Amino acid sequence: MTGVAGDAPANGRAEGDSGSGGRGAAPGGRGTRSIIRIGLAVFAFYSFAVAALMVFAPHTFFVDIGPFGVENDHYLRDTATFEVALGVGLAVAIWRESWRTPVLCVVALQFALHTLNHLADIGEAHPYWIGPADFISLALATLALAWLARESMRPLEVQR
Repeated sequence: MTGVAGDAPANGRAEGDSGSGGRGAAPGGRGTRSIIRIGLAVFAFYSFAVAALMVFAPHTFFVDIGPFGVENDHYLRDTATFEVALGVGLAVAIWRESWRTPVLCVVALQFALHTLNHLADIGEAHPYWIGPADFISLALATLALAWLARESMRPLEVQR
């Protein structure tokens, strides 16, 4: 056991789980828990990568990813701190089941608000095509995060 309420034992199995239920698992079974962990890892990596780009190559980030308004390296670094915090939460949630639902809900909300912000400025990017492309990619990521959050709320015996 990890010693933290709501967390999986160190071997990742429930008590009495032999680990042989991988084949023929019902929908929402063990595979769902694995998908949630993979999703957490993917979004943690994304958050850390975006933060690194904002800090170490802010001009590249501005030109290639977020060409909205006037470039401001200070605000990019400020935003990078939020990305790092989200990445840390997502990374911890990979191993701490009790963190999964709250972290995924907060990150899904952040992505939803970010998506709405990009919708408001959809025609302001230079070149123009980045505005719609950013909006669509953020909307799809928001849907993925919302699905992961919903699945993480299911009882653990259903996820296994």
